[in-house]
Amino acid sequence: MATKNLSDRPVLRVEGLCVSYGKVEALTDASITVGEGQIVTVIGPNGAGKTTMLSAIMGLLPSRGRIEFDSVAMVAPEVETMVASGMNLVPEKRELFGEMSVEDNLVLGAFQRYRMGLRDHAQTMEEIFALFPRLRERRTQMAGTLSGGERQMLAVGRALMAKPKLLMLDEPSLGLAPLITREIFRIVTQLRSRGVSILLVEQNARAALQVADYAYVLETGGIAMEGPASELAGDRRVIDAYLGVGGKHQEMLAT
Repeated sequence: MATKNLSDRPVLRVEGLCVSYGKVEALTDASITVGEGQIVTVIGPNGAGKTTMLSAIMGLLPSRGRIEFDSVAMVAPEVETMVASGMNLVPEKRELFGEMSVEDNLVLGAFQRYRMGLRDHAQTMEEIFALFPRLRERRTQMAGTLSGGERQMLAVGRALMAKPKLLMLDEPSLGLAPLITREIFRIVTQLRSRGVSILLVEQNARAALQVADYAYVLETGGIAMEGPASELAGDRRVIDAYLGVGGKHQEMLAT
């Protein structure tokens, strides 16, 4: 049975996180924990605040609440600080440099480490190519000419070039064919076995709950449910809303 923390020391602890867009509160008092070597997923309908949560943790949006990463409290986190500390985010839109090659996009992922005096990007790139053989085949190809699945692989690979302690993935299966979706989630579980902690935001609840250790359900800006992923996958409320044939969000679960 999966437990909430797979280690004594969580890599990420978020308490009472609130984010507002003007007078509208998009995230209200959200608290989540990610243990070392753990995949934690946040599922929920479109517009629930999932992307907002990741953006606030990464420092892309101003927020209120407490964010503790790698045992260090982060007050008003900034993106550069979070990346240097070992956190990285693969955004929903992937944000690749389309007119640059696959290899150059990967090199940019190691920029912060290079600034810190670390010169291991060539070795790290070989590790990425071992994980994503398709990227090795496409290494000189412009990123803008890749397929959707290849672009997602490149986005994940670029984030891994920074050797993150925590990798946050925002809707990695979005717009991908079922076969490619399964490949992406296979890679996600492989990363966990390599010691990378993962915070996974997904509308594809079925796939997310299959790979995760612990899960949170986010609805209308607040945490509605939480528990071991295997338990939530069998919870009647989750089945009716997200997994069942007649579930109200079934159209989002293109597995």
